[in-house]
Amino acid sequence: MPGRILIVDTVATNRIVMKVKMLAAQFRVDVCANRKEAEASIQDNRPDLILVSLGEPATELHDFCKSLRASPGTQSVAIIAMGVAETATARFAALDAGADDVLPRPTNDALLLARIRSLLRVHSTHQELQLRDGTRSALGFEEPATTFETAANVALLSAAGAPDSVLLASLTHGLGHIIRSLDPDKVLRMGRLPPTPDLFVVDASDPDFLETRFFGLVSDLRARAETRQSTQLIIVPKDADEMAAMFLDLGADDVIPADVSTTEIALRAKSLIKRKRLHDRLRDTVRDGLQAAVTDPLTGLFNRRYVDPHLASMAHQAQISGDVMAVMMVDIDHFKMINDTYGHAAGDSVLKQLSKRLQGNVRAVDLVARVGGEEFLIALPGTTAAQAQSTANRLRQLVNSAPFDIGEAHPKLSVTVSVGVAVSPTKTKQECRPSAICKEADAALYVAKSAGRNQVAMACSVA
Repeated sequence: MPGRILIVDTVATNRIVMKVKMLAAQFRVDVCANRKEAEASIQDNRPDLILVSLGEPATELHDFCKSLRASPGTQSVAIIAMGVAETATARFAALDAGADDVLPRPTNDALLLARIRSLLRVHSTHQELQLRDGTRSALGFEEPATTFETAANVALLSAAGAPDSVLLASLTHGLGHIIRSLDPDKVLRMGRLPPTPDLFVVDASDPDFLETRFFGLVSDLRARAETRQSTQLIIVPKDADEMAAMFLDLGADDVIPADVSTTEIALRAKSLIKRKRLHDRLRDTVRDGLQAAVTDPLTGLFNRRYVDPHLASMAHQAQISGDVMAVMMVDIDHFKMINDTYGHAAGDSVLKQLSKRLQGNVRAVDLVARVGGEEFLIALPGTTAAQAQSTANRLRQLVNSAPFDIGEAHPKLSVTVSVGVAVSPTKTKQECRPSAICKEADAALYVAKSAGRNQVAMACSVA
């Protein structure tokens, strides 16, 4: 489901032009002319990202950003301030008030869209982690103990191998941490980087060095398990908008031109470190507090104890946003015959392999759980009936695509599944009851079984 963007601009022409651009990029768009309208719109349809330009005085923009960051309901919404005066003081003030980025007018369309995609990825991750943490709380687990905040680990990678002395000094002073200087050519050959950096600052601002060298570095750091969660701040040459857009799409968290002030660089670096540590804490809370109690020991998937409060949270979010959510019930066909013919070890092997296929072929925000002996539940937020049906058929075909290994004593075994699909009410603000959706999905699963198995059936309410 595409992200929802709120455009707040006092100039009608700007609102129209930006709305056309965002709709062309397949985003859902709401438009407002002032802060009062924006606050009302946020109450009705909370956005994932806000493009805001409130003109002068700048204090109105700053107050709006601060109020969004102070409210629990909007503190994680991404904010891009448009048309801010191109001075170091004005840029810093907007960022310090809570904006995630500041872009001038006219704005390079490729850079704007890349920045939006990058911020929406972060927003989606934050929402998912908070949703998981909310489920942990609903299950009655105590709050994690407050941990002592240690100094951040920051690595500076410079094109010339030796870091720019001014940049190194400003980062060290602005962050209050020791900055490690690393040769970018050696980083990926070093294997482990103890300790793993919280932040990589990549100085790619020297025009004499090939930009493709750093494209590969950014994507490789993002792909490695060890450094995947590290944040990345890239410094590019002035007016290199296309280069900046490419870095963002490759996985960089923030990109800034080389001519910005050192105080702005330090502020952005602090923001990335803060965000990374928040996400680390949320991940640790979910992993440590829930793993033993709410996961199925055979497959590693969540179990029924986790499903009920998580679906309740997911349904609540759907009701607030006006989105729909889908639930699938997936059942292995003739599973008892597999156990009776080949033994329970073979059946367990099928369950584990099927779990990996399902988990590895849905989105991170989707929920995959084992809710019965051979029955699995998949919940997909922001998913329409047509999208859910397509996903269900894709997963069913994925199971059919390759036989399952059930041990050296037996040949590989072909396995099929039946799938029942139900979708929440499509009317905005209508009550979304997880128990009703699951009941409809179960009924649809029975239809798929009765029709001959290895099929997808849609609930009557969405058929």
